[in-house]
Amino acid sequence: MTSKILIADDHWVIRAGLRALLNSTPNVEVVGEAGDGYEVLEKLDTLQPDIILMDLSMPNLDGIETTRQVIKKAPSVKILILTIHEDEGLLKEAIKSGAAGYIVKRAAESELNTAIRAIQQGNMYVHPALTRALMRDISPVTEPTMIPLEELTSREIDVLRLLARGYTNRQIADELSISPRTVEGHRANLSNKLGRSSRVDLVNYAEEHGLLDFGNPKTP
Repeated sequence: MTSKILIADDHWVIRAGLRALLNSTPNVEVVGEAGDGYEVLEKLDTLQPDIILMDLSMPNLDGIETTRQVIKKAPSVKILILTIHEDEGLLKEAIKSGAAGYIVKRAAESELNTAIRAIQQGNMYVHPALTRALMRDISPVTEPTMIPLEELTSREIDVLRLLARGYTNRQIADELSISPRTVEGHRANLSNKLGRSSRVDLVNYAEEHGLLDFGNPKTP
């Protein structure tokens, strides 16, 4: 059975490369491309893809939020995250948002066919170097790291405060005059430092330290 694939990446060169690679892959058909998350959602009904190759660092609507909205709108669509970020925090967030797979762009040529076949068969595929992050999730639960607020950089605190108030990566980037990719890096650092990978866990930390107050944050 042939799977219809939508390629979502803000770089046309990468989209062209992926299309060329997939054109020689059996049992797949590239039905379209999208340059950002909003375009993915616009094309979802008309193209009706079975699989979406989703970049994380897209403008306007990032890959994580786009994945959530796609799964909410069309639960049968399988999302394969294709990113430069070899980051455990982003991996966990992607899986929790509904992604069926996560591979890195440097390994795309060798892994893409394997990942697509796994997803077609109803399985999950994760880049081998990152599977240990998921294995820790099924190990005995440990309490999140309670590091002092002072160990976070001022920019990490800015990102955490806005994240806790419900801002998207794009909105945080606009507010702080930085790129969405830089925001993703700060979020990954926060997850690694705090031992809290989900948005809910990060919001809880922000609340515990008064970062939702509009005044200055509390210090421990």
